[in-house]
Amino acid sequence: MAVWIQAQQLQGDALRQMQALYGQHFPIEVRHYLSQWIESQPWDSIDIENPQECAKATQLLEGLIQELQKKADHQVGEDGFLLKIKLGHYATQLQNMYEPCPVDLVRCIRHILYHEQRLVREATDSPSQVSSPADALSQKHLQINQTFEELRLVTQDTENQLKKLQQTQEFFIIQYQESLRLQAQFTQLSQLSPQERMSREPNLQQKKASLEAWLHREAQTLQQYRVELAEKHQQTLALLRKQQTIILDDELIQWKRRQQLAGNGGPPEGPLDGLQAWCEKLAEVICQNRQQVRRAEHLCQQLPIPGPIEEMLVDLNSTITDIISALVTSTFIIEKQPPQVLKTQTKFAATVRLLVGGKLNVHMNPPQVKATIISEQQAKALLKNESTRNESSGDILNNCCVMEYHQATGTLSAHFRNMSLKRIKRSDRRGAESVTEEKFTILFESQFSVGGNELVFQVKTLSLPVVVIVHGSQDNNATATVLWDNAFAEPGRVPFAVPDKVMWSQLCEALNMKFKAEVQSSRGLTKDNLLFLAQKLFNSNINHLEEYNSMPVSWAQFNRENLPGRNYTFWQWFDGVMEVLKKHLKPHWNDGAILGFVNKQQAHDLLINKPDGTFLLRFSDSEIGGITIAWKFDNAERMFWNLMPFTTRDFSIRSLADRLGDLAYLQFVYPERPKEEVFSKYYTPVLAKAVDGYVKPQIKQVVP
Repeated sequence: MAVWIQAQQLQGDALRQMQALYGQHFPIEVRHYLSQWIESQPWDSIDIENPQECAKATQLLEGLIQELQKKADHQVGEDGFLLKIKLGHYATQLQNMYEPCPVDLVRCIRHILYHEQRLVREATDSPSQVSSPADALSQKHLQINQTFEELRLVTQDTENQLKKLQQTQEFFIIQYQESLRLQAQFTQLSQLSPQERMSREPNLQQKKASLEAWLHREAQTLQQYRVELAEKHQQTLALLRKQQTIILDDELIQWKRRQQLAGNGGPPEGPLDGLQAWCEKLAEVICQNRQQVRRAEHLCQQLPIPGPIEEMLVDLNSTITDIISALVTSTFIIEKQPPQVLKTQTKFAATVRLLVGGKLNVHMNPPQVKATIISEQQAKALLKNESTRNESSGDILNNCCVMEYHQATGTLSAHFRNMSLKRIKRSDRRGAESVTEEKFTILFESQFSVGGNELVFQVKTLSLPVVVIVHGSQDNNATATVLWDNAFAEPGRVPFAVPDKVMWSQLCEALNMKFKAEVQSSRGLTKDNLLFLAQKLFNSNINHLEEYNSMPVSWAQFNRENLPGRNYTFWQWFDGVMEVLKKHLKPHWNDGAILGFVNKQQAHDLLINKPDGTFLLRFSDSEIGGITIAWKFDNAERMFWNLMPFTTRDFSIRSLADRLGDLAYLQFVYPERPKEEVFSKYYTPVLAKAVDGYVKPQIKQVVP
């Protein structure tokens, strides 16, 4: 990144220090207008103490003066008039000042660059040696904005060069017309008397020869201007393509990844406003350069001069078309994803947005977006550009929507509010794959033109994978498929490939994210909880979580094969835990009253040294979504007692707090909290008076 671009972002004392580096000895305007040239010169390679290096210093001084004069010559119009005079004055001033000793110029610029770099470094360095991810992100976004400023400057520079080229060419055409007028006068000489012809011919011959020589030189100059301008455009487009790659292949892909993880309960992906602003700036710079290249083409057609410029302009046009096509097709995105577990005959919604729609005036002729459900195989074929036209895997009602432009926000989007999947066509399943492992996707597609039908774009985007169900009983297994896909999908994958095995540590992260989101609790899974889950999944008694972290977990272990001795999978058990917590036990989980992830033997080990009446709440091993009470009460029959698990159905009749309140011999919540202190605030108030003459019966928990 150019130092001068960063130096312009300095603030406060750093900015004042930077400004103090300049003055009569080296005006800040020279630094600004020649920033790229100055920073590309080998100032540090000159030994200023060696008299023999004076020749190199002289070359740099001459180069500086030439660049200043060239910059001055490129200034045109009213706005450029004063700047042209000022830059010419600085060229004379610096030449007079440093011509006697060019090494002084080298010393001066080295001093300026050194202190600029120091000030920029101090401004961007974090106070600590290790910068946080937020600092790194902020620095990255700053660099993007600085590159946009650089693009603005170089685009303005090529605009000035183009105007200079146009003025030069217009003067050339006038002179060329003058040469044609002289040629006509030569033709007319034959009609004059010999004496009069002899008196006029030498003068006309001299004018003609002088003008033709000037036209020849100026034609070469024009060709040179054209090539220089094209080369400048090549450099601008290279920088533009690099900037676009950072925004589309990095920032936008990261946003999409955050959107995918949000489907598993991760943090919200965040608004698109910042990304849209960047994409609109890209579109603006692309359009400005495209117009400049078109104007350069027009000048070449107006005055054809043989040379390489025609091929260069063809390449520039092709490059610009590629860049704008990539921008438009990549910024047609799904702002709000359809539900990833999609039930037939159920209303659902989605929102599609074109980030550059407003800037490219697409809304002047609002395009229509169509939604189609396609299979994984059809999605693969689509990305390979194989024909899938008019193919779908089902029927969606209300699947067409016109994009709307919102003036206040500058967004162009299509809101599908009332879609419904009427029918689904399933493919032949592979091996043990069930219907809840089959992935589909919603394809959104549209067509629109830019620049008066000059460029026509067909845009497509695929939703995150969707699992289609026809009954609520399939929701559990469908959610497992979605969770695995969202957690372990890699950017740029073939639809919808995911690894069959992942490390336990990776699965822990996904489970914890999902758990906190489903239970809507800040209390996530602890290391002890994760150790319990690892022992359950691997059917192991290893007591160190670290030993499990590098163990692979297959999809079959996660949700295809039943746990040993059980009729359910690991995921089905875990999902049952989340379900009962979410519906009935969330406040108790947040209070830390539910230990949860311990087995029967571990519960007894924890209670063995506790006083009678101490109890804990743990998730049942035998019943999905069940929670049981283990307590200590030492008598002749036994020391530890376990109550048959309660389920969601039980809690819909009488709450957990009320059931615990009914059992007077349960006195302390493990490890030693009084039961009343923990649960009494959740007891249902007892109605003392009859209502409408009827006495309301009470249900109480009784243990024989």
